Amino acid sequence: MQPQAFYRVVADDFTAVDDIIRRQLTSRVPLVEKIGDYIVSAGGKRLRPLLVLLSGNALGFGGDQLRLLAATIEFLHTSTLLHDDVVDASGLRRGRSTANALWGNAPSVLVGDFLYARSFEMMVELGSMPVMRIISQATRVIAEGEVLQLSKIRDASTTEETYMEVIRGKTAMLFEASTHSAAMLAGASAEQAEALRQFGDALGIAFQLVDDLLDYRGDAATLGKNVGDDLAEGKPTLPLIATMRDGTPEQASLVRKAIQQGGSQDLEGIRAAVEAAGALDYTARLARDYAARAIACLDTLPSNAYRDALIELTEFAVARTH
Repeated sequence: MQPQAFYRVVADDFTAVDDIIRRQLTSRVPLVEKIGDYIVSAGGKRLRPLLVLLSGNALGFGGDQLRLLAATIEFLHTSTLLHDDVVDASGLRRGRSTANALWGNAPSVLVGDFLYARSFEMMVELGSMPVMRIISQATRVIAEGEVLQLSKIRDASTTEETYMEVIRGKTAMLFEASTHSAAMLAGASAEQAEALRQFGDALGIAFQLVDDLLDYRGDAATLGKNVGDDLAEGKPTLPLIATMRDGTPEQASLVRKAIQQGGSQDLEGIRAAVEAAGALDYTARLARDYAARAIACLDTLPSNAYRDALIELTEFAVARTH
């Protein structure tokens, strides 16, 4: 299955979700609409709303409610992107200048707040207390994950356990909320709802592991962001942590110094070190392991095209190059 096929099975739903997003972006303040439209129209994989649509349809549930949930999740995700780019001082996302690079930090943060608030208005419109519980808890966990990551900037003593806690919060939580909330909205059995919750968590972890791998094995043209951004920000991601743990004393020292100092002055030396130490292969194996766990969770779902798409999407997520 080609990547486009993941979307093709829910193509009509995706068009409807885009329409909802456009309508919900309206504001009496022109700058809100301008920045909101810029970030939403940037493209990207839209994986989280896709997961909502595929999970719900896999359980035989579709329609306007599921589409509204998908748009709600996308608004929440987009708000976190605006905030993250300010926190990380990022200048490039999806191959384009970030909103903060174009309009400044204050407007970006405030429009992020607008999108966040709008997502909760849409969630209230859904009228599902289980969905509200899942998404409101997810927003708290995501914020905690971001703060935990911030507290570990330039901390070369960060362990793999702490790293996993960070990515489970800042990335996997919204994947989990997407699949879990779709299951609850669809009236899934307790077994299916828990399976889809675990699926989202495992897929989110696998996805972030590959992201962190590509920060050293990818290139800016295909990634749509600057290679080595994590290193420049002093983020101790798994390729670096594994190199300090498993590499030679020289490799470990080089990485430790780079994390503590920040910047990407010796990016090529670091890329060579994490490759030679086997850290990238280790990260890739772990990503494949979590992808396999995710796929195993789908055994409880009915056999249909939507379940097949979830499986193929998971395999694609760990095989991608951007």
